Amino acid sequence: MVVPEAVVTFERLDGFRVARSFGIVRGEAYLPHNLLRATFRSIGTLIGLGPADYLTDADRARGEALARLLAQASTLGANGIVGLNFEASEESDGSTRVVAFGEAVTLEPSPR
Repeated sequence: MVVPEAVVTFERLDGFRVARSFGIVRGEAYLPHNLLRATFRSIGTLIGLGPADYLTDADRARGEALARLLAQASTLGANGIVGLNFEASEESDGSTRVVAFGEAVTLEPSPR
């Protein structure tokens, strides 16, 4: 199994060409609402502390979504992801959902 090494937000990668496209792959992470954490975050905001826990949760969800995207691309045999994007949303129950998506491709060095 090949693990994608080139993961870029661009549609093309300088010095490489897309030899094969496997189509769009995606990874999703879901963080349920944690009432206790939300309460402490609110108290922290009231006393002037930054939202460090929220950023940590968001970073963790982003990392999980990216790992799932890479695993899906890997099973297809892709060695790269182009056009990587993230979407994050807060659901009505307070939970957070992060989706990572991009095109799984086989990249080869461009002929000179």
